[in-house]
Amino acid sequence: MSTEALRNVGSLVKFSHTIFALPFAMAAVVLAAPHGHVTWQRVALIVLCIAAARTAAMAFNRLVDRDIDARNPRTMDREIPRGALSVGFVRALVAGSCVVFVAAAALLGRLPLLLSPLALALALGYSYVKRFSSLCHLVLGAAIAFAPGGAWIAVGAEVTLAPWLLVFAVASWVGGFDILYSLQDESFDRGAGLHSIPAKLGVVGALWVSGLLHVMTVACLVGAGLFLGSGAAYFAGCALVAAILTYEHAIVRPSDLSRIDKAFFDLNGYVSVGFLGCVLLDYFT
Repeated sequence: MSTEALRNVGSLVKFSHTIFALPFAMAAVVLAAPHGHVTWQRVALIVLCIAAARTAAMAFNRLVDRDIDARNPRTMDREIPRGALSVGFVRALVAGSCVVFVAAAALLGRLPLLLSPLALALALGYSYVKRFSSLCHLVLGAAIAFAPGGAWIAVGAEVTLAPWLLVFAVASWVGGFDILYSLQDESFDRGAGLHSIPAKLGVVGALWVSGLLHVMTVACLVGAGLFLGSGAAYFAGCALVAAILTYEHAIVRPSDLSRIDKAFFDLNGYVSVGFLGCVLLDYFT
């Protein structure tokens, strides 16, 4: 495969967006470590599962949305609409990624293997939800929240309230920032008959829903720390997340949506990496 083809595949699956799910999954591994069995081999398999599931989900989304993307001025230059990657190639990429995900899950244990079809159904099924429900953002959040939840299970730790709170934290965080990102397509979604919170509630309503979801994110992270008896560094991480999300909402206003890309990628990358850093600091001190 040529360098250009590899670049197109990376762009298709938004490989850089792994920064959203992976740090929270690694944070879950660290938090579960005292109660589970963590080895470098197991961590590598968890990373492989996340990478394979993300690749399958993103490629499948681009595949089923290719006609919609071709009509949307913001997305018409994506790889399939402009012919940089063929439909057949992307289908093979989805199938191969699913196989890798299930195989890696099987190596992690019986329960991860049994849960792998559910995780794939949620990750792939998300692409159809916006055709009939404005809750598509929450479904995406739930799909990505499988990363920390699955990581917790994969290290063999007991499933208590803590991992559930981490799952809800990530689901509400992703749902909230996906609503912000979808503000760019509010008019197009309405015209195309697609469903989203911005298309249903407008800009102001969508910003309120996103803000409430992010309040839930911080509350769930704090709750998980209290349940686990975490130290000061962990709660500093919660404060950091709260501060970044507050700034994110400060720069995306009804009268100015020009900084959505910064809010979506840069700030949310800081959320996940910053939280992981504080979790690691708390673990080693």
